[in-house]
Amino acid sequence: MAKRYEKYKDSGIAWIGEIPEHWEVCRFKFITSKIGDGLHGTPLYDEEGDYYFVNGNNLGSKRIELKDSTKKLDYSEFVKYKKDIAENSLLISLNGTIGSVSLYNNEPIVLSKSAGYLVLKTNQQRDFIYHVSNSVITNTFWMLSISGTTIANLSLEALRNTYVVSVPFREQEQIAKYLDWKCGEVDRIVEVRERQIKLLGELRTSVISRAVTRGLNPNAPLKDSGIDWIGQIPEHWEICRLKNACSLKGRIGWKGLRSEEFEQISYAYLVTGQDFHSAIIDWTKCYQISKERYDEDPYIQLSNGDLLITKDGTIGKIAKVSNMDKPSCLNSGIFVMKQTKALFEQSYLYWLLESSLLKEFNNYTSTGTTILHLYQNVFENMPFIIPSLSEQQQIAEYLDKKTEEIDSTIDKFKVQIDKLKEYRQALITEVVTGKIDVRGIEIPTPKSN
Repeated sequence: MAKRYEKYKDSGIAWIGEIPEHWEVCRFKFITSKIGDGLHGTPLYDEEGDYYFVNGNNLGSKRIELKDSTKKLDYSEFVKYKKDIAENSLLISLNGTIGSVSLYNNEPIVLSKSAGYLVLKTNQQRDFIYHVSNSVITNTFWMLSISGTTIANLSLEALRNTYVVSVPFREQEQIAKYLDWKCGEVDRIVEVRERQIKLLGELRTSVISRAVTRGLNPNAPLKDSGIDWIGQIPEHWEICRLKNACSLKGRIGWKGLRSEEFEQISYAYLVTGQDFHSAIIDWTKCYQISKERYDEDPYIQLSNGDLLITKDGTIGKIAKVSNMDKPSCLNSGIFVMKQTKALFEQSYLYWLLESSLLKEFNNYTSTGTTILHLYQNVFENMPFIIPSLSEQQQIAEYLDKKTEEIDSTIDKFKVQIDKLKEYRQALITEVVTGKIDVRGIEIPTPKSN
């Protein structure tokens, strides 16, 4: 059972509750020497620069996360815009993901206006304040203080007035060491689960791709497919281009269809890429349109058995059209694929597109630029592998079962990660509000790498 302090008092703040009798509640402005934010403007970027332009998206881990997408600056821009931030400081995201916190360790960076900084007074232990900033104490106040209609913003005034606990320095040190230890244990388990999820995702892709290119008989004689990125396929299988087996259509124009015309109940469903997940269209989430709008383009009217493929945004999301209980058609950003020859089982065709083959085809046909759109005239030339219909059914049934097993394990790991993160924040909050007394607990010495 967790040890408690001898005496408590009411903090006066509902979401903090009682605190140890010798603690106090104050605000950030009383424990800092400076609070500010970054550049309100755009510097000149330099891909070869040695200095980073850091925004709120780079914050959240204890260390600043420098990503491939993080902009760089040269020395002259760094000198022009760098802030005078002491090493004993915290960086906090002011918009988007409000309150993501990182330690500042004198990195050569320039902050954007979406990142704030707190320069702590010398009587404050930085790791302790870091943990306080990850607790319900600050997060609740920030959620009550954010402004902005589309993008949430935390003002510097709200940051200055954020409630924190004032704790004797020695206790701050002990609490910080204890939470570094306990949170480190949780974080290591989360990292293991995240690696396992990544590996399971790779296994899933490998299982699908092998089944649709080699089949289920490991002893089947093979032949060269004639396609470099496909390699060998069973000797009795065939290859054809998409356009020779299926039609591919997407919505073009549509005479000024506006979102104001979308209805909750009308003649026909209007399917977007947001309406399907894991191959299933959620018809209850679809907007609906009038019969007049539906009749305008017969090429994108849907039938059970069709496949849908997103061509913008998240490219290559696939859905099976099934259980359609009223007329349906497409909004922009999606192709509908209809078979023109009875060469495929729908479920096999789905797994063929769900495999790595579509991505490999896109990489093979791209010009080296980032793929932002799936072009119809290119996609129509994708090679499709054709086993016999009976083999297609066997492959689809095998992949339905195998991927369900993998997905179930991934889902379990994701639930575990969510629970671990909830436990982590609850533990931090309990300790930094004094509900648990960690004084006198022996902290293991961190193991060196």
